[in-house]
This record gives sequence, structure tokens and C-alpha cells, in this order.
Amino acid sequence: TELGKMDVFGTIEAVKAVSELFSPLTGVVVDINTALDGDPSLINQHPYEDGWMIKLRVQNLATIDELMSATDYAQHIGE
Repeated sequence: TELGKMDVFGTIEAVKAVSELFSPLTGVVVDINTALDGDPSLINQHPYEDGWMIKLRVQNLATIDELMSATDYAQHIGE
């Protein structure tokens, strides 16, 4: 599946809400983490290891520089 930047690629359900998931970059989905079907808590427990959702072959590697670093994101959400 080819995704454009900010295309919806799925949804995630919390206790009282369902939110859409958006692709951060343009590219082709090359893998889907089917382990999440059996254990969706992996997203919260191990987001940088086993909790990944999709693997994307990025169309333009230069666009990666547009993304926030983990430190920038923590500051953005007020940690």
C-alpha cells in the first residue's frame, strides 16, 4: 500500500475514543506488525522495539529531517 504524508493508515482505540493513525511520511508499506492483533499493549510497553505498527519504505529520505526527535516530542507533549 502506498501512503502519502498524513494519509490515514488505521485507527487506534482507547477507553473512550477511537483516533485515526496518520502516516508521518510518504512511502510504501512494506510490513505490518501482526503481533499487535494479539497484544496491542506492545504499543505502550515497547514502542521503540516490539510495538511498531508499520514499516514504510520512505519515498524521499530528506523528508525524515522534518520529523521530531524523541526529545523534541517529549517537550512538545510537556514531559
